Amino acid sequence: MEVKKFIVMLGLLFVSHSLPLPMSTAHAQQEVPAYAKWGQLAIKEVKSKYPTAQIVDYLHEGKEVHGLSTIEKFKLWLKQPDKEFGVHVKISYLTATQEVEKIEFQESSS
Repeated sequence: MEVKKFIVMLGLLFVSHSLPLPMSTAHAQQEVPAYAKWGQLAIKEVKSKYPTAQIVDYLHEGKEVHGLSTIEKFKLWLKQPDKEFGVHVKISYLTATQEVEKIEFQESSS
């Protein structure tokens, strides 16, 4: 009789480990967006260009495809002791190889 209980318990253990994850855990494992790599580069370049500023917000504004190139567009909101301002960042890269062609910055007050 003890062997049957062991087999039943072993079966329950196996089944319980093969059930789907609870919703709260599943939401924590969201997919990384395709633009994340470029967003990290935008943040790195803005930190380099504005070393005393604190980045307080980040927005992916979309992408444009032009022939063989793709442009990823971001807006970062920066705070310095004397001012707050936005920086639009455009990262142009070759779509096939993902080789960066150029990075452009444009400051804005809104």
